[in-house]
Amino acid sequence: MIGDIRETKECQLKDPMDLFHSGQVVKICAPMVRYSKLAFRTLVRKYGCDLCYTPMIVAADFVRSAKARDSEFTTNKGDHPLIVQFAAKEAQVLCDAARIICPFADGIDLNCGCPQRWAISEGYGACLINKPELVKDMVRHVRSQIDNPKFSVSIKIRIHEDLKRTVDLCQKAEAAGVSWITVHGRSIEERHQPVHYDAIKIIKQSMSIPIVANGDIKTLKDAENVHHLTEADGIMVARGLLANPAMFAGYEETPFQCIQDWVDIALEHGTPFTCFHHHLMYMMERITSKQEKKVFNVLSSTSAVLDYLNDHYGV
Repeated sequence: MIGDIRETKECQLKDPMDLFHSGQVVKICAPMVRYSKLAFRTLVRKYGCDLCYTPMIVAADFVRSAKARDSEFTTNKGDHPLIVQFAAKEAQVLCDAARIICPFADGIDLNCGCPQRWAISEGYGACLINKPELVKDMVRHVRSQIDNPKFSVSIKIRIHEDLKRTVDLCQKAEAAGVSWITVHGRSIEERHQPVHYDAIKIIKQSMSIPIVANGDIKTLKDAENVHHLTEADGIMVARGLLANPAMFAGYEETPFQCIQDWVDIALEHGTPFTCFHHHLMYMMERITSKQEKKVFNVLSSTSAVLDYLNDHYGV
């Protein structure tokens, strides 16, 4: 990791806010557990993704353990602009994590949206939307302790059933100096219910900083529709990009060139087999028959996968 990081330090750091000032809708790859790692970020950047997030990292572990830093965070000089997402519940711990990451990334994001039980029971994630003063304090602390004015500090939230509370949270974060806010348009309790894009629009209209819309965006057409419905400045996509990493470049389904690119990138990065295989399973979901899936999904080695792709698709 450190070799990669030193290279990054010498060049390439960017101001993510430039994207929001470009006049274009910013196309963003979401923080996804296990999936939005360096190799996958490299792939989606090839296909029109403007801004990438790391998977969520627990700030306290990251600060405390060099082993956690090495396993959780890898980058290189092409991996920009890059946002590192942290789970945190104490302002100083978040600041310490931000200080460590600052030379190697373009900003941090505070996770205020993860609805998983473990996160909430630990005081992380979505429970923070009910602690606006703490969120405000964390944003303000990072702002005051990081010298680089181009280093962004953003938050990712879910909405309250009473939207006034969400608007209040966002306004407090804005007053503390937050760069932008990503809104997943569901409450903590909602999992597969329709996304409340109308709520994202109300939040957008109440703020003067950029707002990013997130939730159930599976295709470029969806992204355009959500932008139209919400007037958001950016669109963040998770599962839609897993299924089709070339989505932002306008492809309806994963092109074979993208599968070839993934194979090349994953092998170059030494991606663990399970991750390499899972990404291919997602990418090929829409383009393989049930019978093909049965065979492909149980392959158990890189060489077996490469042989299969070569025999069936010429990849």
